[in-house]
Amino acid sequence: MTDSTRHDVSPIQGRPRSGLSTPSRSSAGRPNVLIMLIEDVGFGAVSAFGGPCDTPRLDQLTVGGLRYNRFHTTALCPATRAALLTGRDHDHGGTGSATDTAASAPARPTVCASLPEILRLNGYSTARVGKCHEVPEWETGPVGPFDRWPTGSGFDYFYGFLGGETDRYHPANHRPVLYEGTSPVAPPKNRQGGYHLIEDLADRTIGWIRRQHALMPGKPFFMYFAPGATRAPHLVPQGWADCYRGRFDAGWDRLREEIFARQKAHGILPRDCEPDTRHSVIPKWEEVAEEMRPVLARQMELHAGFLSYTDHHVGRIVDALDELGILDDTLIYTIIGGNGASGEKVTTAGAGHAEREAFLRERLEEVGGPDSCDYYALGWAQAMNAPYEWEKRAPSHFGGARTGAIVHWPRGFESRGEIRSQVHHVIDVAPTVLEAAGLPEPVHVHGVRQRSMEGVSMAYSFDAPDAANRHEPEYFEMLGNRCIHDKVWAAVARHHSPRDAALPSFDDVWELYDTIADRTHAHDLAAEDPEEPHELQRLWLVETTGYTVPPLEARSVERLNTDGGGRPHLVRGERQLLFFGMGRLDERSVAPLKNTSHAVTAEIFVPAPGGDGVIIAQGGVTGGWSLYLRDGALGYCYNFYGLNRYYTVGGQPVPPGTHLVRMEFTYDGGGLAKGGDVALYLDDELVGTGRVERTEPYLVSAGENCYVGTETGSPVTADHRIPAFRGRVHWVQIDLGITDTGCGVYPCPSLS
Repeated sequence: MTDSTRHDVSPIQGRPRSGLSTPSRSSAGRPNVLIMLIEDVGFGAVSAFGGPCDTPRLDQLTVGGLRYNRFHTTALCPATRAALLTGRDHDHGGTGSATDTAASAPARPTVCASLPEILRLNGYSTARVGKCHEVPEWETGPVGPFDRWPTGSGFDYFYGFLGGETDRYHPANHRPVLYEGTSPVAPPKNRQGGYHLIEDLADRTIGWIRRQHALMPGKPFFMYFAPGATRAPHLVPQGWADCYRGRFDAGWDRLREEIFARQKAHGILPRDCEPDTRHSVIPKWEEVAEEMRPVLARQMELHAGFLSYTDHHVGRIVDALDELGILDDTLIYTIIGGNGASGEKVTTAGAGHAEREAFLRERLEEVGGPDSCDYYALGWAQAMNAPYEWEKRAPSHFGGARTGAIVHWPRGFESRGEIRSQVHHVIDVAPTVLEAAGLPEPVHVHGVRQRSMEGVSMAYSFDAPDAANRHEPEYFEMLGNRCIHDKVWAAVARHHSPRDAALPSFDDVWELYDTIADRTHAHDLAAEDPEEPHELQRLWLVETTGYTVPPLEARSVERLNTDGGGRPHLVRGERQLLFFGMGRLDERSVAPLKNTSHAVTAEIFVPAPGGDGVIIAQGGVTGGWSLYLRDGALGYCYNFYGLNRYYTVGGQPVPPGTHLVRMEFTYDGGGLAKGGDVALYLDDELVGTGRVERTEPYLVSAGENCYVGTETGSPVTADHRIPAFRGRVHWVQIDLGITDTGCGVYPCPSLS
């Protein structure tokens, strides 16, 4: 978009050059905009795109709208969100990877103003509900800064969570705790009262739309609904999963074949195309141990139920628009997958996973329940990505990047129930919304000259099914996995997957596909035309250099370590002092206890009836640690990813009065994730010893928070009887590097 079609939308120093000096209130002819982003959903998952998961409300949107069958994302949700909200390539938007593994460079630089900020300055009300996952890790703590939180990035209202995933039943205890604006809030009810996060987020979305329409009926709105479904954990009310009982017993190979057949029959794919190959790392269903098949089938039932449950609440939001009489005037974008189906956290039910398999078999009836943290096996992810190869984080073969998209806008275009096959990308959404609103792209925002949007508006295709592609060429890069395609050819290089034990060099094998004759990339033509891949490799390098992609960085898990990722430490030194009532402290706000010896000392007051409850806890049911009193006696639990809980118990009750209690952990050393010995002290007297066989190497809390004097939501252990400490926790001190025993580093003076 050239400068002649751009303008200033906010004041600059002195007099504005052009455009508006204050936010506009004019709304003549401008549609409301609702963007709904569902995530970790494969191209072949939902019924609207030939999938086995019943999504009748999405089906209804396709009847009154358009389906795009060559729409792409970045293959990773934070990068997709940055691209969606800026209209720029995700690297230009400051999010080349996940915020969990980010370097210290700022996310979303000021030269890439967000779409909601542009709309807000042009008279729109703006709101965001659900998952964020765009705020740098070191800025998500309770003291901010908050300028990159949603309410600092163009949204008038925000309700949701900041991190990558959250418990659906206990979000108050999870690291991405629920926030309204920048204030942490508790859910309106607990899980015993029927709470589920997706319902809560839909309620908030509907409530905000109704409130905005009632109080400012002449002002258009922009609502971004991102429920975080169907990202793991797959937790859904049981009845929704039970609707799928037995439907996946034939396994993932049969399911993938059935999806592919429906896609061709329904026009999602050309009838003459062939499926992409299933990689050899995925066992054939008949090779899976018979006793594991019911567990694996239940995993898929949970995912399908979760997707149907999410679809139900999407329908509630659409119904609310209809009831207000504004559905026809609302441009609805539904992006069915911020990336492809996820295989990043799951096993293939093959060799080397006996412990995980036994754990699942023993807990089959608990799978999907409030105290579980469930995903599905890689075989299901590949089936859901049908007909494409690979999965989330691998855009090279489109299993991670090709996504179903539905556009619904009755008063914006005449076409109904049709399929569009123009190539588009998530960066095209922002330019489309601006064109629909009749707004030019701004030259300056808040005095900062803007980088031009790199997406193209999709509006040209709404009523022109045969219009030529305008988004060319298109490149992909995520964690070293690469792709480039022009009008005819696509060259791809898969660098590694989440299951690769070691990172290979970047001397990858490039494959070549004819994107016109071979929509599914089933036939590699590199051997037949060896020069074409080299030409496209050069094109990839030219394109990506312009978008500041190089140098390539393929580390992922390793970068969860703050030092390895080059991120700022919020807590430095070898000692941290915490006080009673401090809570909702995420991983970056607590001294790093990983892979080292350490001690936790607390001064507590025990009342005359005796003490009970949590002194300090970090984490929850999916992993963490807790120091507590049970029936008056000191106890410590280390929860290893929910698979093992290691207990150390002090034999004698802590008598009434003020006391020092202490846990010392002596790490075995010799690398990451090793075990160690535990010693418990009461007023310098050794009262208990124990052993932790293995520890979590990167994220102690597996995504949940740290609390002093209480624990809300999912518990590290059920060994304590009450979460809130009965008595008083005056302070807690964490010391790192402790290698001796018997209180080798003394705590601070009494603050009682």
